[in-house]
Amino acid sequence: MFITGLGIATPPRRYSQRECWEACRVSAPVRLLSTRAQTLLERVFLGANGIEGRYLALADLREVFELTPDALHSRFRKHAPALAGSAVERALQDARLPAVDVDAVIVSTCTGYLCPGLTSYVAEQMGLRPDVLALDLVGQGCGAAIPNLRVAEALLASGRARHVLAVCVEVCSASFYLDDDPGVLVSACLFGDGAAAAVLSSEQPTCRRVVRWEGAAGILNPADRDYLKFEMRDGMLRNVLTKRVPVMSGKCAEAVLRELLSRTGVRRDQITTWLLHAGGRDVLRVLRDRLELQETDLRWSVDTLRQYGNLSSASILFSLQAAWVNGAPGGHWWMTSFGAGFSCQGALLCVT
Repeated sequence: MFITGLGIATPPRRYSQRECWEACRVSAPVRLLSTRAQTLLERVFLGANGIEGRYLALADLREVFELTPDALHSRFRKHAPALAGSAVERALQDARLPAVDVDAVIVSTCTGYLCPGLTSYVAEQMGLRPDVLALDLVGQGCGAAIPNLRVAEALLASGRARHVLAVCVEVCSASFYLDDDPGVLVSACLFGDGAAAAVLSSEQPTCRRVVRWEGAAGILNPADRDYLKFEMRDGMLRNVLTKRVPVMSGKCAEAVLRELLSRTGVRRDQITTWLLHAGGRDVLRVLRDRLELQETDLRWSVDTLRQYGNLSSASILFSLQAAWVNGAPGGHWWMTSFGAGFSCQGALLCVT
């Protein structure tokens, strides 16, 4: 399998962390929080959390405090199809592939629900064939991108498809929730909105850089699912984010990397580019230490976090796209993502 095109999309408005804090400070829902909770919000928003700003599907920050199930669902319904379509259009252009040549489309999301799913909207916007295989994947949280790509790999390897669209789209502002829980408050300060798409093909491109999929591995620990998940509260999604997540991420990422290197015969010192899920400053620090990386190895992930915040499932593809267009050195590239489950995924690419 080859990655032959990549595209990303964000809402038009980007808000600095200070702008977000100023909007929170004067909002009625935040004023109802405890003094301790308000202090935590201020400290995270204005502290060195690795984020400068986030793109949010809001014409005005005050919209985010419309905390009703109908308002949040409406936001997802309006913006998720548009973001997914924009990312797909750019990926197809990047791959120089006509939409009618797409045999399958796979869309991952966790921040909203539509039936029919987002594949219906993407197929309509792009003019995909009526016989396109459409798969909507949900419930995998921030770690969804690599499982999505692994499904594409299976379709290509089976001969069922020659070209597959893999899409991750998250409208995190449609899953906004507030209460005094520290994990909920930190989530409000981290997540942004965006979509990313990749074109996967069984045929090697002949006129551009080659990105070949070498393999993937993953770990699923259901016993740890309660440490990182969405739950329903008052008809809305509430993010459960605990202090154990960074350590769990580092431990699992190390195990997945070790397994895949052993399976492929690739040496660790042959990895030239590290693409780590930009889950947050603390997560990246733990990954750096656990994987024995240098600060320079975190470049693509740190840049993604700084510019966009945590984009959930789309984050790792944003980092991949940045490395692609900005000429990261060839060789073996490592991608890892993790999320609800608790799950951790890794993939090895060969770039020439």
